[in-house]
Amino acid sequence: IFARLGGGIFTKGADVGADLVGKVESGLPEDSPKNPATIADNVGDNVGDVAGMSADLFGSFAESTCAALVISSTSLIGNAGNCAFEISNFMYPLMIIALGIFFCIFVSILATHIMKVDTLDKVENTLKVQLIASTIVLVGVLLVASLITYPTGFELRLTGYTIKNLTPYTPWICAIIGLVSGMIIAAFTEYVTSHSYCPVRELADSCKAGAASNVTIGLALGYMSTLVPVICIALTAYFANTLLAFYGVAIAALGMLANLPLSLAIDGYGPISDNAGGLAEMSEFHEDVRTTTDALDAAGNTTAAVGKGFAIGSACLVSLALFGAFVTRTGLTVVNILEPIQFSCLIVGAMIPYAFSALTIKSVGLAANQMIEEIKSQMKRGENKPEECIRISTEASLQEMIL
Repeated sequence: IFARLGGGIFTKGADVGADLVGKVESGLPEDSPKNPATIADNVGDNVGDVAGMSADLFGSFAESTCAALVISSTSLIGNAGNCAFEISNFMYPLMIIALGIFFCIFVSILATHIMKVDTLDKVENTLKVQLIASTIVLVGVLLVASLITYPTGFELRLTGYTIKNLTPYTPWICAIIGLVSGMIIAAFTEYVTSHSYCPVRELADSCKAGAASNVTIGLALGYMSTLVPVICIALTAYFANTLLAFYGVAIAALGMLANLPLSLAIDGYGPISDNAGGLAEMSEFHEDVRTTTDALDAAGNTTAAVGKGFAIGSACLVSLALFGAFVTRTGLTVVNILEPIQFSCLIVGAMIPYAFSALTIKSVGLAANQMIEEIKSQMKRGENKPEECIRISTEASLQEMIL
């Protein structure tokens, strides 16, 4: 959370500062070399969108794994049919992780060596094909892993009841439910964020009527975009819980994150393309180069949103899985939310994200103000330098620019 929050505050503060001082006040183009905040903006894309998102998704990955292992340690009765410790009880969650990493690396060969991306309209399709291919491959791979882990079936012994005669197909179905649900969330996220579909085109058209119309329709689109992911998460939690109680929820969360390496790579494509455009502008390349990087950046923004869809969807399932691990370890049979203390704490807990978001947004504003003052100070110190000095690529002028 520190990587995600700290990186996010830095990148948005730098972005706001660069735009307000460079584009609004000084009339400089995007990523102009005369704007001192350009470097901070590009660095912020890395620390916020690459390092922060990686930390976020890895946190979900680790938490869902821990939840599955905690429930496995006390509830699964494996091949021996007794309560003795068995290493096989822990194998399936770990195999989902290991096999997902390996086969995602294998599937990435599609984009790097097989599919030829020679036009801009093929960028998004190539990235999408990787996710679809990894999902199809992992369906079969996770079935083989389940058959190896539970060759004779198993039991799930929970407080108050026992689920007997479970086949190897039961945990596999839970994993596939999560995997397919993640794929649906990713597809819907692309639909509401890609310039290739009508929601974004309608939002772009609203800009013709002014900022107020753009903000109104943008908020409506953002609120409506939560519909399909929430339904998918709710159905996943219901069916996984029906099949294997909280252990099934943890396995479904791991299934949703099985193609995490590809999700991270696709998410990182956005800030990488953005940085490429910034470097092209600062180096004063031909306009065609910036046009190409802008198209790549547009595709990267869509793919970055897909990664965020995976992160949010999996985080919701992980919270439920961790709650299940808590209930399993404590031996509770009933958690009554109608009790005064539980009901009151639910209300307080629902308020915490808003308070946390308010503090974060305020921090972005404070960081942006400090960034603006620093930018103005640096631009004032360098305003008397002739423009030719910036363009001379000698060692002396470079050293002067660095100082």
